[in-house]
This record gives sequence, C-alpha cells and structure tokens, in this order.
Amino acid sequence: MKFFLISDNIDTQMGMRLAGIEGVVVHERHEVLMELEKAMHNEEIAIVLITTKLIETCPEVISELKLRQLKPLIVEVPDRHGKHKIGETIDRYVSEAIGVKL
Repeated sequence: MKFFLISDNIDTQMGMRLAGIEGVVVHERHEVLMELEKAMHNEEIAIVLITTKLIETCPEVISELKLRQLKPLIVEVPDRHGKHKIGETIDRYVSEAIGVKL
C-alpha cells in the first residue's frame, strides 16, 4: 500500500519525495478532482495526502469522500502557508459524521 500526494506547490512535493512519497502538483479545481479520481481507482494507493489550499478548492467533494469512502484515506496536509487551523477542520468532519457539534 502506498501514499500519494496531491499538492499545490513544488516544495511540498519535493519534501514528500525525499520521504519516498510520489505525487503531483496541480492548481485548479478540475485538476484536483481528476488526480483524486485517478488515485481512488489505483488499488495500490491507500492514503492520499492533499494540501490545505487544494482542499479549499473543492471542500464539499473532499468532505463527502472522507465520510463515505473507505479507501483511500484522504488526509489534509498543512502547507507552507500555515494559516488554516487543522483542529477546526477535524471538529467539522466529526460533527458532520456523528451529527453532534463538539
């Protein structure tokens, strides 16, 4: 089972490649959705890492996939911009999944 990165910048991609994780750099919503679709149909990929900035391009799709799909696991990776609060995102996903505000 492999990791796969969908990133909005080359710095994150290069850092992940040093750790042995392959990936792509994209910038547009349709590119994100296309790469995510490819990763979801690749049986070797177990975890898809996506930078925060790209998740913000299609949050409704990513949220739905996180809640409904068993594989691959989609994980948000904080990017170099660092302005997004991951804790708030996790709280929102849990609240949507169980129907209770934390």
